[in-house]
Amino acid sequence: MAPPPPSPSMAPPGLIHSAPGPPDTCALLPPPPAATAAAAAAATMSGPVAETPSAIQICRIMRPDDANVAGNVHGGTVLKMIEEAGAIISTRHCNSQNGERCVAALARVERTDFLSPMCIGEVAHVSAEITYTSKHSVEVQVNVMSENILTGTKKLTNKATLWYVPLSLKNVDKVLEVPPVVYSRQEQEEEGRKRYEAQKLERMETKWRNGDIVQPVQNPEPNTVSYSQSSLIHLVGPSDCTLHGFVHGGVTMKLMDEVAGIVAARHCKTNIVTASVDAINFHDKIRKESATSSMKHPLSQNTGLHGQNWFLWSRTQ
Repeated sequence: MAPPPPSPSMAPPGLIHSAPGPPDTCALLPPPPAATAAAAAAATMSGPVAETPSAIQICRIMRPDDANVAGNVHGGTVLKMIEEAGAIISTRHCNSQNGERCVAALARVERTDFLSPMCIGEVAHVSAEITYTSKHSVEVQVNVMSENILTGTKKLTNKATLWYVPLSLKNVDKVLEVPPVVYSRQEQEEEGRKRYEAQKLERMETKWRNGDIVQPVQNPEPNTVSYSQSSLIHLVGPSDCTLHGFVHGGVTMKLMDEVAGIVAARHCKTNIVTASVDAINFHDKIRKESATSSMKHPLSQNTGLHGQNWFLWSRTQ
């Protein structure tokens, strides 16, 4: 009996590029035979249907500027790589049929836990695949593996779910329709629809609370919540932006992680690492050449980074 085909969510070792080249590579992984056959059958029965796009894998070696003083890679660096992989595969899928061209914009990131630290000199393998599409949304599942290239040891560091919406290149306020994907099992579509409805409801709830901003306290008492509160200001440049001229979601998450790390280190007075990030919703776009301010304060000594308690706004220069 022939062995089953590899799961598209995790790239087999043989498909990872190992030829000499730059440290940053993006391996294109072909879709599994079952998905190709299903797409062909669906097209025969009901007309043209978008074939499931290839899974992708971004590989990058971790450098000293990616890590803290202890050699552990910043959580924001990992989040940025996750978002880059999701943006690539969702934008490719949304442009897989003839029509108006678009760029997929990040709308939401579900809760993600940092299961294992990644260190300087290790290679990050970020694998992404599309798991569900609605009329205007794309769900992308991303797995992150770290590899010690001296010993060959690999370990899972992150699993994340991201939601994207396609925005027209001609009109950034116009949301386009997403080509459907073909599911190998009917249950996959039903489960995806439930996840879509759940995130849509929670996203609307956080949008209603978007105006609840905690103002800084003057001369706060030591060891209080206000005492550790910090803010970070970043001038948005071209390298931070998409083709639309708006900030990548991964850049925003990296800034959020940086200011949270400052808060946690100031409060704990020791080295810290990102352990978990709650769901983060992106309600508005940040333009190029804006000054972006992010603020964070600790909630308690036992919490991770909570996306629901971030305060981030932009000001055009």
